[in-house]
Amino acid sequence: MILTASAIKDAIQKGEIIIDPFDEIRLNPNSYNLRLHNELYIVQDDCLDLKKPCEYSVLTIPEEGLILNPGRLYLGRTVEHTTIKTYVPIITGRSSIGRLGIFIHATAGFGDVGFSGFWTLEISVIQPVRIYPFIEIAQIYFHTVQGEIIPYKGKYQNNKGIQISKISQELK
Repeated sequence: MILTASAIKDAIQKGEIIIDPFDEIRLNPNSYNLRLHNELYIVQDDCLDLKKPCEYSVLTIPEEGLILNPGRLYLGRTVEHTTIKTYVPIITGRSSIGRLGIFIHATAGFGDVGFSGFWTLEISVIQPVRIYPFIEIAQIYFHTVQGEIIPYKGKYQNNKGIQISKISQELK
């Protein structure tokens, strides 16, 4: 089951979901809009190697916007830090963003019960598009779970910002 707006508000009041900062204006009928921070990583490697951390440059999205180009991988993060104690969090792009050919995740839209941190966004575009800092770029929604809850304790837990892939740690 997916939580409705009233159930999300109730879970926030109970401390089962923490969204920081939280603004009720971003609450939708069954999701919450997350904003894009003003910092991006652009992956520099022409060919990525799963056994090596990727090289990247840091970009700041100015107020006048930044043009993203196809064929590049950009990593961003949400402004909001979330802690989800008893639900499965899932993020997806807002439909208005998708209609501009902006993808906010390649495959990592699914979170684990107990995840705490910022959401890293794997951004790519179909054609050149200008983006702006702090736009509402994604939605997070919450599924109930059945069975014993074993909180996530993985390598991305309690992150402090944009996270590059850590799969190379698994392949040593």
